[in-house]
Amino acid sequence: MQASERPAEGRVRAVIESVMPQVDGGRFAAKRVIGDEVVVEADCFADGHDAVVAVVCWRRDGVESWHAAAMVPLGNDRWRGQFKVGEIGRWWYTVSAWVDNFQSWRRDLARRVDPEDIRIAALVGATLIDEAAARTDGGDREALVAWAQRLRADAAQADADPETLKAHGLDAELGEIAARRPDRRFATSHAALPLDVDRPLARFGAWYELFPRSVGPVQGAHGTFRNVIDRLPEIAAMGFDVLYLPPIHPVGRERRKGPNNALVAGPDDVGSPWAIGAAEGGHLAIHPLLGDADDLRELIARAKDAHLEIALDIALQCAPDHPWVEEHPEWFRRRPDGTVQYAENPPKKYQDIYPFDFETSDWQGMWAALAGIFRHWIGEGVRVFRVDNPHTKAFPFWEWVIADIRRDHPDVIFLAEAFTRPRVMHRLAKLGYTQSYTYFTWRNTRHELTEYFMELAHGPGADYFRPNVWPNTPDILPEYLQVGGRPAFVARLVLAATLAATYGIYGPAFELMEYVPREPGSEEYLDSEKYQLRHWDHGRADSLARLIGRVNRLRRDNPALHDNVSLRFLPIDNDNLIAYTKTTPSLDNQIVVVVNLDPHNPHSGWLELDLDALGVEPGTSFQMHDLLSDARYLWSAPRNYVMLDPQRMPAHIFRVRRRVRSERDFDYFL
Repeated sequence: MQASERPAEGRVRAVIESVMPQVDGGRFAAKRVIGDEVVVEADCFADGHDAVVAVVCWRRDGVESWHAAAMVPLGNDRWRGQFKVGEIGRWWYTVSAWVDNFQSWRRDLARRVDPEDIRIAALVGATLIDEAAARTDGGDREALVAWAQRLRADAAQADADPETLKAHGLDAELGEIAARRPDRRFATSHAALPLDVDRPLARFGAWYELFPRSVGPVQGAHGTFRNVIDRLPEIAAMGFDVLYLPPIHPVGRERRKGPNNALVAGPDDVGSPWAIGAAEGGHLAIHPLLGDADDLRELIARAKDAHLEIALDIALQCAPDHPWVEEHPEWFRRRPDGTVQYAENPPKKYQDIYPFDFETSDWQGMWAALAGIFRHWIGEGVRVFRVDNPHTKAFPFWEWVIADIRRDHPDVIFLAEAFTRPRVMHRLAKLGYTQSYTYFTWRNTRHELTEYFMELAHGPGADYFRPNVWPNTPDILPEYLQVGGRPAFVARLVLAATLAATYGIYGPAFELMEYVPREPGSEEYLDSEKYQLRHWDHGRADSLARLIGRVNRLRRDNPALHDNVSLRFLPIDNDNLIAYTKTTPSLDNQIVVVVNLDPHNPHSGWLELDLDALGVEPGTSFQMHDLLSDARYLWSAPRNYVMLDPQRMPAHIFRVRRRVRSERDFDYFL
């Protein structure tokens, strides 16, 4: 507004600032899941000393009418309100505030002591009550009219008792009726802010990745969807929620990679499933050795019966013999010699993959075709997608395609596989990705883990960036797992499953503790499934499958582990040990985790608990129930000794059980 301009309404006095949650000033949506209480805070104030009233307002996208709930002052002009979201999809919320003359009158009347001031105030109040009555109807209107008349009549009496008159003006029940019909003519409202509401799997879940082609019944046999169906009971027994499959499409034959990423493939080599497309088809086709569309539908249905969802990998790239390379040459970049530019990240080269050119003149046609990939598999019953390297595709495309798909299918979940710079990862989350991979794989020390997970749980990205942490992937065999033996795998499992509400493992490599790299200093697996078939011995006695199942069951049984917002790290006087807690808001479920980060040596230390935060009275005994071993320990002080031998078990996952007294005066711990 220029200095010479006047506002359309100059009587608007309330100011609203610093509304939270808010992502980039409302440019992007905050995220919640169905059933959440969405807490909104804002600074609401006005000039002078008049009372300010604030409300939080919300509506479902496509619905015109707004709901409203009162906000409460927190002090220093900060206000808080909340509302519950009952459907998935896009919502909108805002804050409205106004100077409330009726509330100002009531507040000042309560402080008045001079009889004449009280009498005059009663007449002023009667006018304000009449105005409120005009904004209502029925019995409430009649009650307010009678209230105003009584105040006038009492104020007109020369001998009226001022305290009685004040008490009439401060009648709580009538005051509440008037407050429900405020004068909002001069209210101000913040710009509406978007909120995306997802189903619970968006926040809490356990993912299991396997290569269907390596599930064959005998060594060297190419696996099928039917073979995966046979494995569903084992995967379900491990307690996973999502079974994630790498690309299921035909694999290119031109420039196909051999075992261990060899540049020359033999006639029987299967190649990388991320080199998508061949004579049999491209992104809408299924590799014929895996089965057909009916087999995939059967897998999806049988997985659902086992309480599993199938997630598909969408990799927006082509093998050299993908049909689109010939049909749409304009979608790919050319080198000076006229050949198509293959993917590379110097010094790495991916000769078997052609990336799309997002600066093509036919970008609209290409966008439509790429969106069609997601819609095709949604039509086959898939609602969860892991997207390969989304950070190498144009941001505007992701913003458009995710919004376009979620408009029709708000239950779809997108996981970004984006091991890249933090701002790029966060941008993808803002653009609509439901979850994202993280740097957990490379965070090993207590300092690194504490700093990183405090950022994830409580940093500025917590309203939109949902971490999905993986101790390993087909691309990443971290050094810690290469050298730490079984204790390293167990420790990383516990950390992933309890630090984050959503985590995943690449199996069977993880539960069978595959640890040999392709060469020293490499994070690539030797004989990686990315380039060849593997045959796994699922019945091995040392498999971690049973432990994984126990961890996933205790995750499900303890709501404190279902989100990240309650994560707090605890002091412990040994840097080789890390301790943290998660609790439900009502304190009815409290988890304390202690992990030995050194996979080779036993370590001990003194752990400091915040008994007040746990709801435990000082001097009261409480039980620490280790959900991994089922051992129970009786503690009675905030400072307690712990010792973990990684060769036995490198972690405790304690449930805090507070003592309650029964009718028979026995002690129980719940």
